[in-house]
Amino acid sequence: MPNALFDEITSRSSQMSRTFLREPGGRTITYAGMQEHSARFAHALRVAGVKVGDRVAVQVEKSAEALFVYLACVRAGAVFLPLNTAYTPAEISYFLGDAQPSLFLCDPAKAAALRVVAAEAGARLETLGADGKGSFASLGQQQPAAFENAERGPDDLAAILYTSGTTGRSKGAMLSHENLASNARALVETWRFSAEDVLLHALPIFHTHGLFVATNVVLFSNASMIFLPKFDPAQMLALMGEASVMMGVPTFYVRLVDHPGLTRAATAKMRLFISGSAPLLAETHRAFEGKTGHAILERYGMTETNMNTSNPYEGDRIAGTVGFPLPGVALRVTDPETGTPLPADEIGMIEVKGGNVFKGYWKNPEKTAAEFRPDGFFITGDLGKVDRRGYVHILGRGKDLIITGGYNVYPKEIEGEIDALPGVNESAVIGLPHKDFGEGVTAVVVPVKGAALSEKDILAAIEQRLAKFKQPKRVIVVDELPRNTMGKVQKNVLRETYRDLYRA
Repeated sequence: MPNALFDEITSRSSQMSRTFLREPGGRTITYAGMQEHSARFAHALRVAGVKVGDRVAVQVEKSAEALFVYLACVRAGAVFLPLNTAYTPAEISYFLGDAQPSLFLCDPAKAAALRVVAAEAGARLETLGADGKGSFASLGQQQPAAFENAERGPDDLAAILYTSGTTGRSKGAMLSHENLASNARALVETWRFSAEDVLLHALPIFHTHGLFVATNVVLFSNASMIFLPKFDPAQMLALMGEASVMMGVPTFYVRLVDHPGLTRAATAKMRLFISGSAPLLAETHRAFEGKTGHAILERYGMTETNMNTSNPYEGDRIAGTVGFPLPGVALRVTDPETGTPLPADEIGMIEVKGGNVFKGYWKNPEKTAAEFRPDGFFITGDLGKVDRRGYVHILGRGKDLIITGGYNVYPKEIEGEIDALPGVNESAVIGLPHKDFGEGVTAVVVPVKGAALSEKDILAAIEQRLAKFKQPKRVIVVDELPRNTMGKVQKNVLRETYRDLYRA
């Protein structure tokens, strides 16, 4: 029977004896092994009562077996629903109640705390540990090594990924077989992946980046990956002689730049370094290239669309930009109020359209309808522009736009000026409630270690570089900015922390 996503994976896995995944401890799994493991788990899903179209929620630590659960769901026609390992039982209760999965997999150490939560949602609970053991793993070991895949077309659901929920409750983005397949095809082409590549995989797999971007690109190119439980700069540097590509978040690259082992010799066998999930500071981009000779390739994506754009493989990888739309992706910048397309270099709302764009929000047709234009373009919520060379610039989330005294202020512009100052490591600019101006422009700044920076110094330094209405009314100096698990600065946390700053 045809199974759109897995059939394409199989058709591209021409060399079944090739290594699909290897772990630092020495375990190696071939493409043939991937087929067998995912088949046993697909049978286990059936034994656990999972039917075609059922959701399978998974909150487990990173392991090869966790990847095989994803592939088993694809093969069994189930909908894979990965959940952040940091979520508490109270948060898990919301996701299970909303998605109504028939099966919930969790870490054995959390089973006692989550059993009641699963029962309340009507989900069967099984366990799977970071060591690949647990009740679900045991069930899988008893099953046959071949499985007749469920019939699934390109538009059938393959996964639901919940958005980060920075405003209100998280929403489940419904991703189809073709959403995932089309994006993998485009990335293999754009990033020149081949069967000779070996990817350093140190990302979590409950997120688009580590799960769909990294894993699917490897599967679609018959490549291999070194599968690491977490990011460790010394370990990554030691393994670069055995790899060709690394995918990471900006935090990875910041820590590598700070490591004395980052040299041209250490990275000589690597062909590509990719960064995403959060903006990469231009300073980090320049420092990394200076130490290694490699220009980091930035790309832009989101939960609802996977990847939308990428800096070029050949050509200028310009710091502070996310390159050009991927093959099959249309992108435009529009007036946020009217939806009218804007010319080059004008800031507005980024909208995208293509096979990568999700089918809508789970059980939320009103929100889905509100986020799509009549011609099918998805309103990303990201502010940006396309310059005259065609490079896309992301300037912040729409909700991060500051309206002060009737003027629109784009935080990215102010952050760029502050970040360029001597002694500044990074900054985040937010709008806070202000009696006179509606919102007061506020900068939260992290100094370079050992640098003596004051609010007065920073304000004086940018006074002649920004219009008066753009200048921060206050500057707060802190040791670090709050970040989520993917390294994104949590401006919602900053807004909540300092919400009363101007009330006095």
